[in-house]
Amino acid sequence: MNIGVTEISPREVQRKAEKCFKDGYYCCEALVSTIRDEFKLDVPKEVVAMASGMAVGAGKSGCVCGAFNGGILALGMFFGRTEQDGPTNPKSIKCMELTHELHDWFKKANGKNAICCRVLTKEFNMGQGEHKEQCIYFTGLCAWKVAQIVCRELGIKNLDEIDEPCERRKIADI
Repeated sequence: MNIGVTEISPREVQRKAEKCFKDGYYCCEALVSTIRDEFKLDVPKEVVAMASGMAVGAGKSGCVCGAFNGGILALGMFFGRTEQDGPTNPKSIKCMELTHELHDWFKKANGKNAICCRVLTKEFNMGQGEHKEQCIYFTGLCAWKVAQIVCRELGIKNLDEIDEPCERRKIADI
């Protein structure tokens, strides 16, 4: 896979992922689409379709957060393997380490110490106002962190002066 950028703003990646969700994709689709587009990856748009069933906790089951699922898929595009050569493959090991990093970071960053969609959204009515705002924000957060990881690991210049994601915003502001 070729990457078409040498520098990127993870904060802009966050904003674009949030807008992508607001404009009609689910969390996981928005994240994968944004990473594909912003890093100018030479992968078919069908990779976004792979993410479609991962939303709302995997097929609306309320399990693992779709934004986090999208982050895992995006990391796999960059660091995953295509060989069937067992658990010692360096790509497999690296991808697992980076996914674990994303997992631990997201649990802390979302303020709810969870990755379960049901736990993250239990106080909201699904698909309404505050619930949607939170999911949009979590999508952006995961996209930001994935962009941070990719920049660090692949030596892509991070254009942001501040090493923090954008503040949480209302849907109307996105």
